[in-house]
Amino acid sequence: MFKHDKNLLEMVRVERPNPQYAAMLQEQLGGPQGELKAALQYISQSFRIKDPEIKDLFMDIGSEELSHMEMVATAVNLLNGHDIDMQGTQPAGNIEANVLTGLSPFLTNGSGFPFTAAYVNVTGDLPADILSNIAAEQRAKVVYEYLHRQIADQHVRQMIDFLLNREEAHNTLFREAFQKIQDTGSNRDWGVDEDARLYFDLSKGGNYFNIGKPQPPSFQNPDLTQ
Repeated sequence: MFKHDKNLLEMVRVERPNPQYAAMLQEQLGGPQGELKAALQYISQSFRIKDPEIKDLFMDIGSEELSHMEMVATAVNLLNGHDIDMQGTQPAGNIEANVLTGLSPFLTNGSGFPFTAAYVNVTGDLPADILSNIAAEQRAKVVYEYLHRQIADQHVRQMIDFLLNREEAHNTLFREAFQKIQDTGSNRDWGVDEDARLYFDLSKGGNYFNIGKPQPPSFQNPDLTQ
């Protein structure tokens, strides 16, 4: 069950309309690293989780991602302004806002391509899903950092600062959950086969960094492979 709180998780304001940046910000609304993808991914993954603590973690983070989506959509709405106007030069991702949605935020990426369920990764294997989520939070943080660099609006920057720091918090929580399930699922019996401990030195023909002969990882130490 979900309940909607009329208050945003964090206040969202803009200094002035900026339709071009609105189109860019839609990347985090309907793009492959965006908030809708994260919410659907974590909630969908949670349905098969038996550990109640980790299941709650996935549902809590997924629910928070929906609130992030609400913040991004609110910012896109404010940045689009009040009047439909294609007289000026508009980026490709903002055309539909003027001819289809009446400036309402739309579930597309920054180029105008619609959201797809193909962005959502669910395997049913908890270690694989957690690693996918760690990577998703890391990629989302990178996108927010790119977005932060390209706007001078201090209110928008404040919102992005909040969101990228929440990505870091989620990343840390998923990493802690991963430590808890080290010997389960696809992590079970990790590295017990000899083929899982081989290192193939295939970097022949040049030493570009002058670091000497590449060394195999520590797990190839004979004392550690017995």
